[in-house]
Amino acid sequence: MIIAIASDHGGYQLKETVKEYLRTRNDIQIVDLGTDSEESVDYPIYGKACAEAVASGKADRGIVCCGTGIGISIAANKVKGIRCGLCTSVEMAEMTRKHNNANMLAMGGRTTDPDLALEITKAWLDTEFEGGRHKRRTEMLDEMC
Repeated sequence: MIIAIASDHGGYQLKETVKEYLRTRNDIQIVDLGTDSEESVDYPIYGKACAEAVASGKADRGIVCCGTGIGISIAANKVKGIRCGLCTSVEMAEMTRKHNNANMLAMGGRTTDPDLALEITKAWLDTEFEGGRHKRRTEMLDEMC
């Protein structure tokens, strides 16, 4: 699985922590789309870049981080075909995959404990989409953009 990952300055440290976890998994190839420091940058640029990588098929899924995860998830969701879920718990990560088939995960570098972020990431990666009645709903979402 190819995972695109990106952040702004507020999510940079969390992005680096998540990348370290992803490197431990044999089933994942990482595409880091920046940023490369805590120097101030604009989150829409990085959210869009990551979302476009997923939407185009260059990556299977994407993970984005900013200070709260809110802004960068909004930016990602502007790209057609993206279903980016901002997750603050393992349960949210599981449900965003089971019911929403989220192809992107957003988290907040200033609001999410790094250990919890790794648990969220693991749950999000390892949870499968249930399909069924949820498939019809995700298709409706995809038609909206």
